[in-house]
Amino acid sequence: MSLQVLKILSKLYIKSGAVDLGNPRDTLVATLLSARTRDEQVLKVFPAFKKCFPTWKKLAQASLADIERSIKSINYYHTKSRALKSLAQKIITDFHGKVPQTMEELITLPGVGRKTASCVLSYEFNTPAIAVDTHVYRVTRRLGWSNSQKRDDVEKDLQKLIPKKHWNTINRVFVPFGREFCKPQNPRCSTCPIAKYCRYQLKNHSSSRVHQVKSLKFIKRSLSYS
Repeated sequence: MSLQVLKILSKLYIKSGAVDLGNPRDTLVATLLSARTRDEQVLKVFPAFKKCFPTWKKLAQASLADIERSIKSINYYHTKSRALKSLAQKIITDFHGKVPQTMEELITLPGVGRKTASCVLSYEFNTPAIAVDTHVYRVTRRLGWSNSQKRDDVEKDLQKLIPKKHWNTINRVFVPFGREFCKPQNPRCSTCPIAKYCRYQLKNHSSSRVHQVKSLKFIKRSLSYS
């Protein structure tokens, strides 16, 4: 069943990931910037950022003020600027100016967690990895593939369920699917291409469920005034 879901979604979503920018450096930086920020916004600021800091050396030597100025429209730009500067310094000193190619090494970089590391491994090094972002987390749990609360545990559940050769497909198709159909609020269950495989309890009843909740709130308010 899980492989059938991936097969269906792979036919719908054939493009690369939004922050798969074709090389390890750019993808690493863009993925770090995308935390709590829409990919579209990252892609708007990235060309100018790259022009200002075309190498790790330029980024490592830049002032925080200059880095902040280049990504000011990004959420948490203060924190991300510090992380980028420290990351560039560490890549130069510890990895000879090259983006490391293992999970163990990538997560030693400032600002890099398992999700960011998995994106780099999957997109740029073709290493099997599952990047569990907010969309992958939500879709996986609604499908009933995991009941875990923590993202790292959801990743482990997916690793057990899905054959390794399909790991790289998960994030690539679940992200656009989560945006188009499996939305946080009012998911489009009635037109979902994988609805019959889904265990989401409220599927195809989202609108009525919302109406029920609103009605209950109205009744409670009415009772409180009686």
